[in-house]
Amino acid sequence: MYINKATIYGNLTRDPEKRALPSGQSVCSFAVATNRTYSDKDGKKQEQTEFHDVVAFGKLADVMGQWLKKGRPVYIEGRMQTRSWEQDGVKRYRTEIVADTFQFGADGGKGGGESNTVSSSNSESIPNAPKLPDYPEEEINPDDIPF
Repeated sequence: MYINKATIYGNLTRDPEKRALPSGQSVCSFAVATNRTYSDKDGKKQEQTEFHDVVAFGKLADVMGQWLKKGRPVYIEGRMQTRSWEQDGVKRYRTEIVADTFQFGADGGKGGGESNTVSSSNSESIPNAPKLPDYPEEEINPDDIPF
């Protein structure tokens, strides 16, 4: 058995772009930035930012296009997919996350601190989901863990 699963939590880098395919199906695309903090070999804290292209289809694309905005945090679950095309005689590739489900981040969506989940399979309604935890910004020292 093979697994193709992507999970990210970060901030939108631009407002979602919503379009329609020739078949009439909605498609929404945007990018999410995630940060990683680590200590280098000299013990200095470093921060690394990654940018992830995300695409959604159907009802999920409609909901994302309506409610997600630049700068807002979002939790995305989906699968990795690489597309290829030819442009000016050069073969181009793009790897993106095809979203299956998402949650508004801690201050996103309704703005009341609630987090809501929407998936491609049950996107007719937005059920309540537990609030995502507030993670510490500093690294955790393993010696501080009591067990």
